Amino acid sequence: MGEGKRLRVAVVGTGAIAESHRIAFEAHREDVEIVAAADLDEVRVAAFCAGAGDAQPYHDLGTLLAEQEPDLVSICTPPSLHVEQTKQALESGAWVWCEKPPCRSLAEYDEMTVAEREGGPYAAFVYQQRSGSAAAHFRELLAGGELGRPLVAHCQTTWYRDAAYYAVPWRGHWETEGGGPAMGHGIHQMDLLLHLLGDWAEVRAMTARLVHDVETEDVSTALVRFESGALATVVNSVLSPDEVSRIRIDCELATAELTHLYGYGAKDWRYTPAPHVDEDVVERWRTPADDVGSSHAAALTPLLAAYRAGRRPPCSGDDGRRVLEFVAALYKSAATGAGVRRGEIGPGDPFHLSMAGKRTGERG
Repeated sequence: MGEGKRLRVAVVGTGAIAESHRIAFEAHREDVEIVAAADLDEVRVAAFCAGAGDAQPYHDLGTLLAEQEPDLVSICTPPSLHVEQTKQALESGAWVWCEKPPCRSLAEYDEMTVAEREGGPYAAFVYQQRSGSAAAHFRELLAGGELGRPLVAHCQTTWYRDAAYYAVPWRGHWETEGGGPAMGHGIHQMDLLLHLLGDWAEVRAMTARLVHDVETEDVSTALVRFESGALATVVNSVLSPDEVSRIRIDCELATAELTHLYGYGAKDWRYTPAPHVDEDVVERWRTPADDVGSSHAAALTPLLAAYRAGRRPPCSGDDGRRVLEFVAALYKSAATGAGVRRGEIGPGDPFHLSMAGKRTGERG
């Protein structure tokens, strides 16, 4: 991005999550301006544009791209639309910031990224839970050896969604949503876990439909081994009245625990030292230099920096694909009853084509 030039931004899909994108762009208004939005719902897109200043409403993405020539396109539509819309935007020369889940399968992810070019445009995905400065602080402590080796971890996304939530036609179906809470809800917290602990090695999982009349699961559990040797449990649920998002990591010298719901700041992290650790050291753990909460606005910062530098942004390429591969392994393990190792799901594997282990549109 040239000095003083504001990026021209377009938003595709103006449902509820688009408001988080609008707020993020407003927080970076010196660098970006929303020039257009597209949605099939004329009333909804008009209301979004009115709240975004002088943005122009469209009902067709192709027309928007041709007339507005945006630098960056936010994609806030259901998962089944992400591949074609991302490819269309990339082929027009625009960078893409796409909501989770990136798409419905590893095959679709690989198809999307073919449209990228060296130096940009790139497609990045919204994993905003890793954007909080307290997460960066933990990674620094771990990398510096201050916490010792990570040993045991727990990752929990236990939320509550009722029947009305699943009355939305595209939810709860493999073909349109791509998966259940492991895909659409827990993916944020699982991405943060992988961001904190690094590459996973093997997963063993179970899924179930206990309450909701859906094709996908409404609860999943998994056991995970990391390349470091650390072991973790993962729970994703939409059946839990007492809603919480939690990550706990027991290291040799301390337990670090994050408890929140949809976003966190430094106050939501707790460090408990092993008995022999000096209290002065603990104070440093508990007081990061910065306190930037996790949010879309915080996640947008490194994307804009990458655009200016013409380099691949975080949460794209292999970095954006890592948690999607983990989710595919979770579903494959649950379906087959066997452990799944990182890297084993490739072209030709049914779980590369679909999280359900079948081709999109196939029933069963």
